[in-house]
Amino acid sequence: MSRILSLAYALVSYVFFLVVFLYAIAFVEGVAPKAIDTGPASPLLPTLLINTALLGLFAVQHSVMARPAFKTWWTAFVPKPVERSTYVLFASAALGLLMWQWRPLPEPIWSIGDPALQAAVTGLSLVGWGVVLLSTFLISHFELFGLKQVVDRLRGRAEQAPVFRTPFLYSLVRHPIYLGFLIAFWAAPTMSQGHLLFAVATTGYILIGIWLEERDLVGVFGARYEAYREQVRMLLPLPRRLTGGPSPTGSSKVR
Repeated sequence: MSRILSLAYALVSYVFFLVVFLYAIAFVEGVAPKAIDTGPASPLLPTLLINTALLGLFAVQHSVMARPAFKTWWTAFVPKPVERSTYVLFASAALGLLMWQWRPLPEPIWSIGDPALQAAVTGLSLVGWGVVLLSTFLISHFELFGLKQVVDRLRGRAEQAPVFRTPFLYSLVRHPIYLGFLIAFWAAPTMSQGHLLFAVATTGYILIGIWLEERDLVGVFGARYEAYREQVRMLLPLPRRLTGGPSPTGSSKVR
């Protein structure tokens, strides 16, 4: 019964994430009922404080709960098979709160007037979202969002050790998920003050998140990840660096 309940909990968490993620696309693209620039401008200072606090809450929750030390402590209270689903649930709730309580600053920083160029920039932003989603499937989408863990438990499978590999986009950049988010956030036909605050803050968080994540990955994979980091760029798909270290080709990357 506990295994079935765990599966139900993971499914609910995943569906909740999916709804929030899809709404986030509409929120950033400005087509949601409550979007990033929906509504009149509020007083600047209170708006900045509220929006910054919302962004900070999401960043702290998202980073702290992902750290190995927190996971070790957290799984003393939360069963290990649903630890990832619980993380997904909390992260989705934090993002939902951010979008719900976001205060608009609609004054434009730039606005593209040409319809064809507008469409091209919007298309680029949607490509960014596509890169995010594709990148999750290239590693292990259902493990990343907590479903694989509970299905393995339901089937009586033992937990598998992390495996390192670099499929497709991961052979071009080390963090295609983050790259996709950056494209989606910055490719805006109209960049408002509020959208700029959102893009700048999330970019800062992404850079900090990469530093924390890579520290964890070096701790797990050691020299194999260090060689990968030497050969493959972090975010820009530039030509590989030439080094004398071992090649990571055929290895696997986890998150």
